[in-house]
Amino acid sequence: MSAPWDSATHPPELTPGPGGWLRAIARGLPLAVLVFGCLLILLLVRLIERPFFGQRRPVTPYITQFVCRSAFALMGITYRTEGAVMDGPGAVVANHSSWLDIFALNARKRIYFVSKAEVAKWPGIGWLARATGTVFIQRDRREAAAQVAIFQDRLALGHKLLFFPEGTSTDGQRVLAFKPTLFAAFFAAGLRETLMIQPVSVVYHAPDGCDARFYGWWGDMDFGPHLLATLAARRQGSVTVIYHAPVQVADFADRKALARALETSVRDGVVRSLHP
Repeated sequence: MSAPWDSATHPPELTPGPGGWLRAIARGLPLAVLVFGCLLILLLVRLIERPFFGQRRPVTPYITQFVCRSAFALMGITYRTEGAVMDGPGAVVANHSSWLDIFALNARKRIYFVSKAEVAKWPGIGWLARATGTVFIQRDRREAAAQVAIFQDRLALGHKLLFFPEGTSTDGQRVLAFKPTLFAAFFAAGLRETLMIQPVSVVYHAPDGCDARFYGWWGDMDFGPHLLATLAARRQGSVTVIYHAPVQVADFADRKALARALETSVRDGVVRSLHP
């Protein structure tokens, strides 16, 4: 497992005043009702959906998508997208800056995250991940054949699988090198010939007057204080999700060349959006 990215300094922790607490409550309570209320509905629908459709999930992904779009509206964060979403099954790779990425990437198009197996055991988060169809994999070269089989099965169902090739989250102001080991499975027979991958840039713009890294969540930052600061903000910023042109794995000589090309597309999108 990769060590978390860190930097010498973090944005100062902000202690909300009375107004901040009121804003946090006014935003947080409806957000909690939305997330956990819809999770209950999703689980009930899955009781019917699973026996008839298995992993195909013709209904529940729309619940997840509705929650993610609505979450930004409740938090007051402006949500924008650019570019065309890839048609059909395939893989999606994006930079990773915040827990908000889950909402941002699910809001426009139905996707399924690929995560390390340990996440399935995390309290709360693991339950949510399993309920929404996350694909859990062992980050072990000895499991490579099993990973390919899992990817093939999910792609055959028409799923789009989302990967974070940086291996960790950052402050949102940079894109780390993509780890080429992730792409080795894509070159297996049966995937390389047909698999399309779409690079996506997720860019956060902080509220006016706030640290540019306001929405970034990385290193040893705690989730609770970061969530509170986000909900308590007097003004909110925005997030832009940029969809770049998909590429075909077969067009690249090896996993390193593929990783570099995807990394370049994602980084260019972040730089253009942050520094127009």
